[in-house]
Amino acid sequence: MPTEILMPALSPTMEEGTLAKWLVKEGDTVSSGDLLAEIETDKATMEFEAVDEGVIGKILIPEGSEGVKVNTAIAVLLEDGESADDIGAAAPAPKAEAAPTATQDTAPAAPAATADATPAPAAPKGADGTRIFASPLARRIAANKGLDLANVTGSGPHGRIVKADVEGLSASDAPAAKPAAAAASAPAALAAAAQGPSTDAVLKIYEGRDFEEVKLDGMRKTIAARLTEAKQSIPHFYLRRDIQLDALMGFRADLNKQLEPRGIKLSVNDFIIKACALALQQVPEANSVWAGDRTLKLKPSDVAVAVAIEGGLFTPVLKDAEMKSLSALSAEMKDLAARARDRKLAPHEYQGGSFAISNLGMFGIENFDAVINPPHGAILAVGAGVKKPIVGKDGEMAVATVMSVTLSVDHRVIDGALGANLLNAIKDNLEAPMTMLA
Repeated sequence: MPTEILMPALSPTMEEGTLAKWLVKEGDTVSSGDLLAEIETDKATMEFEAVDEGVIGKILIPEGSEGVKVNTAIAVLLEDGESADDIGAAAPAPKAEAAPTATQDTAPAAPAATADATPAPAAPKGADGTRIFASPLARRIAANKGLDLANVTGSGPHGRIVKADVEGLSASDAPAAKPAAAAASAPAALAAAAQGPSTDAVLKIYEGRDFEEVKLDGMRKTIAARLTEAKQSIPHFYLRRDIQLDALMGFRADLNKQLEPRGIKLSVNDFIIKACALALQQVPEANSVWAGDRTLKLKPSDVAVAVAIEGGLFTPVLKDAEMKSLSALSAEMKDLAARARDRKLAPHEYQGGSFAISNLGMFGIENFDAVINPPHGAILAVGAGVKKPIVGKDGEMAVATVMSVTLSVDHRVIDGALGANLLNAIKDNLEAPMTMLA
């Protein structure tokens, strides 16, 4: 029978998205792994792959539609032997907000038809409450056979359970269900977040004044939600140090002169990434994240770096940064930043890490406090290098290039003395840059 193709959840935070472009048309034959559409999430534009084979019988959601909820039917897939006659006209397709066009006068949209397909069972969940990813057809077959999908290993993209994984199984063939772990006592729920004045109240305050309303896109909504969560749930504390950069600036100039024939130019930020990655190895207890009822102590130094883009920001993660050379970190950072600005990063490239860096020094900002990106344990806010008078080791006055940094720390993960040790390790690495090559 016809199978609905549902709007996928392409990232853990995705609740809705924009169906930017269809890569197939009605009547096309597709196989597992074929690209079906381009979908804009709250972070990036990603390609959506087919998980079953068949023929595209009907497209329910037109390209350009915004606000399409996850698990909304967006198309109908026909199996072998089925035809468009098996799809009946029913109620209108699930409502999605169409992207505005350049013209003001638009004709009323014709009502869309949905498949008269048997709806697949709801997406199943494991014993721990996590979602099990399975195609609609696989869910329907499993329901008919009485299979528990929690006990089936998926062979589709990203481990998704597909038709081939379940069609040869019976209820007796499936592995026995694993006993559910005893539920840990859940902490008390956080109080409802104070939302501030309502939209109507704010509009009334500015009634009669000239203003423009700016619609929040998915990225802006996600940033607002996550940073509100961070400030309300993470007990921040802040540590500050001044770092003298003269040795680093001289060392960087010498390196860049030698690397010029290879087309490599290292930035100060490349040294900061390396210094932080090594510091997380030197103070391994600080290389940790908050995980609800426990902390996770990471072994590699996976360092996230904030990249500003139009309308928001990304924090791509440089994994195993302690193992990479300065030139490798520089090339990887340039690539990630370029694709971040084009919104072409895959979720695995901006998720994870235990530590982040936010550098506003290039804008002339001397110091600031950054908000921790959960579940990270800390974030380093980096200011501009500024010429300042200092007292030298011999007691004489001198002028040095000084960079102010602030380490925002999650007190649930890192205590004060441990945070101080981490920041001191970062400072020592930057003030003796040659040691980072050892």
